[in-house]
Amino acid sequence: MKRKKILFISSWFPNKLEPTNGNFVQRHAEAVSLSCDVEILHAIGNFDQEEQYVYDEKMINNIRTLIIYYKNSKNPAQNFLRRMRAYLNGFSKLNKPDLVHANVLHNNMLFAVYLKKKYKIPFVVTEHWTALQKQNLAQTPSNIKRIAKYIAKHAGYILPVSYNLKDSLKQLGIITPMKVISNVVDTEVFTIKPRTEVSDDVKFLHVSSLILRKRPKDIINAVYGLHQNGYRVSLEIGGDGDYESLIALVKSLAAEEYIKVFDVISYAEVAEKMQNSDYFILFSENETQGCVILESYACGKPVISTRVGGAAEFIIDGLGIGIEKDNTNQLYDVLEKICKQEYVFKSEAEIRNFCVDNYSRNSIAEQFTAVYDEVLSKNKLS
Repeated sequence: MKRKKILFISSWFPNKLEPTNGNFVQRHAEAVSLSCDVEILHAIGNFDQEEQYVYDEKMINNIRTLIIYYKNSKNPAQNFLRRMRAYLNGFSKLNKPDLVHANVLHNNMLFAVYLKKKYKIPFVVTEHWTALQKQNLAQTPSNIKRIAKYIAKHAGYILPVSYNLKDSLKQLGIITPMKVISNVVDTEVFTIKPRTEVSDDVKFLHVSSLILRKRPKDIINAVYGLHQNGYRVSLEIGGDGDYESLIALVKSLAAEEYIKVFDVISYAEVAEKMQNSDYFILFSENETQGCVILESYACGKPVISTRVGGAAEFIIDGLGIGIEKDNTNQLYDVLEKICKQEYVFKSEAEIRNFCVDNYSRNSIAEQFTAVYDEVLSKNKLS
């Protein structure tokens, strides 16, 4: 069967200004490349460049990737026009796709609507955005919601990454067909490996963007409390956000010996830290899904997480423990029970198999391809 040509465009995508932004979109594209010919186009503004447009084309993990940097200004309307011009210029340099896979119902994806109207190229949209979750809709500006609905109306399918987000999009008034397709886990990188670091401590791990809603300081304080109460525990915590304030907190607690803070690390290094931990902690105020939960499962490690947004869907008996949002006392109590071995978790192999069966690259690729086939078939009939 002839391989379909798929063009990925996204409101977020890793680039030289934001190296980890939208890396879950990149992983989706890599999964789809198993069964389709994939190219990636992204545009982003740069205040520091003199040139109107800078083109950066590379082969990244065997996918032709074109990122266009446009000269940013303080005028949002001007930036939008420059971004659309960047997309147009980039599109002319790539192969004409059979279908566009857009990401995030942001005004950037009006370009997908343009391609459909101009060239009859159908598109689908994967949605990740916390701004469109039902608990956040009241605070989301009306123009953002209006544009999201307009883009969705022209899409062949909307593909939210969680059922929570699907329900939220329905509440927004979107009636386009929807199917939940999760973020993907590279189960070749995130896998079970023997620990290289041997310790009698119960070793916890947290990796995130370290923004306030991830509540990293509460995690540090909980582990500090456990240590103060005589439990043998350790914590590694870090990511690509404000890790300096975490270092300062750990220092103020004199906890440097058993709480280690790290800066941004690679995908493979995240996997290595998971493999050398016992449990992953996620104490977020909100999550559209929580990729790290699945990555931890792929390494055979149980998860302690707040039951918020899409993350709640992945806290399954034997694999993880759910706790209430903002409940620091419950966070401590659950971690203490883990230290006392009061919970029973499935084996590493059983935890990993759950992830492989549902969220591996092959599984996600099959789910996307089925949607592409349906949309392209309908497009031929219309």
